[in-house]
Amino acid sequence: MKSKIFILMLAGIIAAASCDNNNSTGGPGQNDGTDTTQTAPFDSTLAFNPADLPEEPVFEIHTNMGTITIMLYEDTPLHRDNFIKLASERFYDSLLFHRVIYGFMIQTGDPLTKDPDKSAFYGSGDAGYTIPAEILPNHTHKKGALAAARQSDLANPKKESSGSQFYIVQNEAACVQLDGEYTVFGETLDGFDVIDRIATVRVDSQTSRPLSDVRIIKITPVI
Repeated sequence: MKSKIFILMLAGIIAAASCDNNNSTGGPGQNDGTDTTQTAPFDSTLAFNPADLPEEPVFEIHTNMGTITIMLYEDTPLHRDNFIKLASERFYDSLLFHRVIYGFMIQTGDPLTKDPDKSAFYGSGDAGYTIPAEILPNHTHKKGALAAARQSDLANPKKESSGSQFYIVQNEAACVQLDGEYTVFGETLDGFDVIDRIATVRVDSQTSRPLSDVRIIKITPVI
């Protein structure tokens, strides 16, 4: 069975989070134009046109507990472009925050969470591919940081990221040991209170899954 994507945590982090945790987790391009090159028409089935976005696009993650506004970094282009692609395809619409640990982080992006019959496998789904690591020292796990989940070093020594699962940092102190281990590709601009609100929901003590669904409604660009 496909191993679950997870965020590695030292015992100290687990203690700091006061949570028993054993489930988890763990692109794109363009060419230059000439007078004879035709631009591909916009695909009207997409939620928005990725070509309209700036180098560091801003998105609103609308959830049933409020809206989190994020900005994606231009110096992590593989992760940025992948997130843009998935958001434009409405991939994240209706997905659950399937793993929530107060004092640590909130995690989402598993497409299996659209199907209640697959609840036993929540945390193991993704987009079907990985993304090469873009780990940069200037992007740390500060509060509100947006980072890609991944499999363990044993299964994934190159630290490649999940194609779709990501987490948002709630507590910087508990996540500092993740710096240099996971790709941080964005940050929160607004909605820190929503992150805290999601982090405080009651969860299953074994899976860290919220007992009441916390769901992404949609992700939209701020243009």
